[in-house]
Amino acid sequence: MEVQAEMEPSSSISLVSAVSYGIASMAMVFINKAVIMQYPHSMTLLTLQQLATSLLIHFGRRMGYTRAKGIDLTTAKKLLPVSIFYNANVAFALASLKGVNIPMYIAIKRLTPLAVLIAGFFFGKGKPTTQVALSVLLTAAGCVIAALGDFSFDLFGYGLALTSVFFQTMYLVLVEKSGAEDGLSSIEIMFYNSFLSLPFLSFLIVVTGEFPNSLSLLLAKCSYLPFLVILILSLVMGIVLNFTMFLCTIVNSALTTTIVGVLKGVGSTTLGFVLLGGVEVHALNVSGLVVNTAGGVWYSYAKYRQKKAKPAKLLSDLEAHKK
Repeated sequence: MEVQAEMEPSSSISLVSAVSYGIASMAMVFINKAVIMQYPHSMTLLTLQQLATSLLIHFGRRMGYTRAKGIDLTTAKKLLPVSIFYNANVAFALASLKGVNIPMYIAIKRLTPLAVLIAGFFFGKGKPTTQVALSVLLTAAGCVIAALGDFSFDLFGYGLALTSVFFQTMYLVLVEKSGAEDGLSSIEIMFYNSFLSLPFLSFLIVVTGEFPNSLSLLLAKCSYLPFLVILILSLVMGIVLNFTMFLCTIVNSALTTTIVGVLKGVGSTTLGFVLLGGVEVHALNVSGLVVNTAGGVWYSYAKYRQKKAKPAKLLSDLEAHKK
């Protein structure tokens, strides 16, 4: 189940890992949207996803199915801030799906590179290339145009999605600065992240008032078979998504993960117009999404050219975790 960073993968494993990450990432958006439409307690859902991940890896380790190591306090302290920002990002993203349709959600999430460039400026990083800067600005412009044509505009939902972008940016910057993943396998990264998330998420669902009403509603909803199936899919896909994201990065490269993420966004945007509803087609909306998608593709191409121009320079972990 584990793939060590030093292994030399075959071309078939590389292809399978990239395709798996793209499918899992695309499917997760729609599955979470389907669950949230019936069960609005997004943080309780996230807690269940992280609990399922922790238990699966723990029992897998105890039964010998994985070589993941137990908890090390030094590593746990190093990863704690990363885990907090990661879960804040996912929690706000899930909450935003209550009021934002999928094409607009993806468009807003593509603002992350712009936020990262701004954060990089304050952290003293070098200036981006002209193509990278222009592609990011094009992506942001497309998002604004699409929002102007979004008849289902939900100010609160947009605010949650933009907050998610902020937390995702902080998460990526922390990962890059700390080098938190060095020496850890994809399974171990998942285990630390999910284990450290549980106290933080448990506190949030109590403070926000989701618990205990969320638990009683969940038990009532689980008697309805279609919802139970979607919930189980959400828990399973939460595990699969994180594993395939780290696996794709380890087996291939951060660049491959970035490009797969952009292609996934194109597919999700297209499907979002016809699945789960909530999208009113308008020329301005469609035009904005096309511009936003073009900016995302251009961004990937610009990073590819940058990578080719400097083959000795390792691509930042920032790109490895982009969704």
